[in-house]
Amino acid sequence: MSPRALTATLAGLVLLALLVTVDLATGEFGIGPGAALRALVVGDDPAHALLVREIRLPRITVAVLVGAALGLSGALTQTLARNPLAGPDILGVTQGASLAAVLVIVGTTSAGYGGGPADGALQRFGLVPVAFAGGIAAAALLRILAGRGGLDPQRLVLTGIAVGAVLTALTRWVLVRAGVDDAASAQAWLFGDLDGRGWDHAAPVAVVLAAMLPLSLPLGRHLGAIQLGDDIARGLGVRLRTTQLRTLLAAVLLAAAAVSAVGPLGFVAFAVPQIALRLTGGARPPLVTSAVYGACLVVLADLMCHSVLPPGVPAGAVTACVGAPLLIRLLVRANRRNTA
Repeated sequence: MSPRALTATLAGLVLLALLVTVDLATGEFGIGPGAALRALVVGDDPAHALLVREIRLPRITVAVLVGAALGLSGALTQTLARNPLAGPDILGVTQGASLAAVLVIVGTTSAGYGGGPADGALQRFGLVPVAFAGGIAAAALLRILAGRGGLDPQRLVLTGIAVGAVLTALTRWVLVRAGVDDAASAQAWLFGDLDGRGWDHAAPVAVVLAAMLPLSLPLGRHLGAIQLGDDIARGLGVRLRTTQLRTLLAAVLLAAAAVSAVGPLGFVAFAVPQIALRLTGGARPPLVTSAVYGACLVVLADLMCHSVLPPGVPAGAVTACVGAPLLIRLLVRANRRNTA
């Protein structure tokens, strides 16, 4: 890391620690940061320990893991596609996971629609693993349709848009055919929400993040060469197809795990890498810094949902409202510098 990138990453870690501490302390029953840390470490007050360790800590852990996974996935996708507008949504991963989750929630079976949420055959498998499998299946379909040769960035993005559009249409069709209560539950999941998330939701994301982070970091030096073009990358000794497939695999698994745990969180994978890029001043989205600030954004969204906004506002709406204006501001500043 350059000194500027290292400073930005350390600042992000400090910000993340502060946000987590405040989030542990606030909510419907505020206890203060000191009491929250004491309940977390010592646990001398049973009521505070129950509130912090059993209710808030699992939810905030999910927020940190999901934010880090989405930030890292977005950085990998944007570098691979050489497009700052790329992300897991472009690859169809989010739409595939959403379709699978909606099928589970509304109790859809291969024989028909309209069963209750406890009646569908897919309900037996659970929401998280089925949504994860849906995201992986969408990525596999994208890889097949994108062609057998190397992963051309333009073709990958266009194919991903088409796959995502089809999956979104199927999701809406399932919602139309579902009952009113089931459709309302599915629609709530599609907004992306952290409420009710526990250790069972955190575990799959933690496993995927722990496996993909060591796989992604060594790709950094190759991704810089890939941004210069396929021919130049080959000339620099990069095994282009292998690097592209490894990058795509890591991005897809990270996004699928995050979406399967909490639903789609808008703008995290898209905005965070560009924010991290401008903070570090590099030539491409930084991987570690993107993961850190992705976690910060999702924890901030959770904090706002439980301490600032009215009850019932989903975290996905907050990430979109916070991430979009911030990204627009950074882009406007960058354009002004370029034209100055």
